[in-house]
Amino acid sequence: MSSYLVAVSDSVFPTLDPARKVLSRIGAELQLAQEPTPEAIVRAAAAADALLVTYAKITAEMIQQMPRCRIISRFGIGVDNVDIPAATDAGIVVTRVPDYCIDEVSDHAVALLLALVRKIPFSSAQVHGGQWAMSAVVPIHRLRGSVLGLVGFGRIPQLVAPKAKAFGVRVVAFDPYVQPEIFTRAGVERVDFSQLLKGSDYVSIHSPLLPETKDLFNDEAFRQMKPTAYLINTARGPIVDEAALARALDAGALAGAALDVMPREPPVDSPLLGRANVIITPHTSFYSEESLVDLQVKAAEEVVRVLGGQAPWNPVNPEAVQRTV
Repeated sequence: MSSYLVAVSDSVFPTLDPARKVLSRIGAELQLAQEPTPEAIVRAAAAADALLVTYAKITAEMIQQMPRCRIISRFGIGVDNVDIPAATDAGIVVTRVPDYCIDEVSDHAVALLLALVRKIPFSSAQVHGGQWAMSAVVPIHRLRGSVLGLVGFGRIPQLVAPKAKAFGVRVVAFDPYVQPEIFTRAGVERVDFSQLLKGSDYVSIHSPLLPETKDLFNDEAFRQMKPTAYLINTARGPIVDEAALARALDAGALAGAALDVMPREPPVDSPLLGRANVIITPHTSFYSEESLVDLQVKAAEEVVRVLGGQAPWNPVNPEAVQRTV
């Protein structure tokens, strides 16, 4: 059996045993960088056949120092922390796991929506602070008959839609890359971005972080939203202009927001901290014990496939596959 070295740039997992078990099929040794710095990652990956990545930024300069590497497999859905063009130029295929936490994130998005609309964290804080009064939470509006706008209509928002509909919420979505028949099958109205902003009572973000989506929610976007609307973000922090959101909340141009992701994590000195109408969770929407196992197994399986001469299931740069397998 061939022996391979698989480096791990960084890890948030309590154990890497699920990935290690999968990689044992090809006799691969797992080597975790001593710390998630570029220098330590390069030391761990310099002689590696593959690299598993969580949150560490993998730059072109780092990739140039990994001459044996054939695959960079991300423990996650997005790959904005990996220099894809540099990997492609080096003949390295980059993969992701697009379906490991779709239940968890869609549940979290709906939970944040319910918590915002029903003012649950605020109500709880009031009671714990000694105040027992309905007047503290006035007004609260009925969910049934309201409109949820989904920005992005991939796997996760396609699961959000039926969960929201169960509460009598009408769902619309904006995604220029999804075919019309997907919307039709889901019973979701396809709208443009401006229509979504103007017509939605709640807006939930599910798009990837791309140059065109960075700061997509800016002053202009917030001006188009209803002053009674709520914003939910379980996608990527930089999609929302943090200062613009603070300005909108200060001006009463938005009713509130619930964020699982922030432009800077942790959000030190964020203008959104300490607000009664803002819920912030610490980037945990992906998490369940089961999803963490799924994530490790699926990311490691991509490594096994590529090192074994097979095409990966979810390549980000398919043009690199032919040069890799």
